[in-house]
Amino acid sequence: ILVDNQLQCTQGEGGTFGELALIHDCPRAATVRAKTDVRVWAIDGHTYRKILRSNTMRKRRLYDSFLKNVQILESLDTWERYIVADALESISFKDQEIVVKQGDPGDHFYIIVEGRASVTKNTDDAEVQVSVLNKYSYFGEITLLLNRPRAATVRAIGSLDCVKLDRARFERVLGPCIEILKRNMEHYNSLISQAV
Repeated sequence: ILVDNQLQCTQGEGGTFGELALIHDCPRAATVRAKTDVRVWAIDGHTYRKILRSNTMRKRRLYDSFLKNVQILESLDTWERYIVADALESISFKDQEIVVKQGDPGDHFYIIVEGRASVTKNTDDAEVQVSVLNKYSYFGEITLLLNRPRAATVRAIGSLDCVKLDRARFERVLGPCIEILKRNMEHYNSLISQAV
């Protein structure tokens, strides 16, 4: 893939290109040249946008009822939940896998879709469990709101499925919830201080 005759990247089997021009209905931003004989599958813009809309609507329906049960998001209207749903990215963790680690910088906000997670805090002597999170629980917002390292470690208990938002999406789509999240920090700080 070339931009201004400068090689940007090389695609192999299963690679895709051209989707941005189809999504935004704009001219191509890059040139694609075959290095060998290739067989490609092409799709027209109308069909691509129809498939994309269908997938977007399916994702919105899937997450709409789920997001109604997340405490911080329950006051959002349907359209606001759709905006959040559009921005969510699925991620899974294995038993005992660390999702976030105390002291690390954080760039994501998480909501548990299925499973459980333990929240632990390292003290001078040991690691102390301060909470167990379940379906609809969320975490990671303190780091994003205050731009400080993770306050605790979150580890999967069994298989754990979550959705996440990166920092930019968190700030963009959860704007209406920021004040509520800040108020909830007092509760988190009391949990953390009890463990120390």
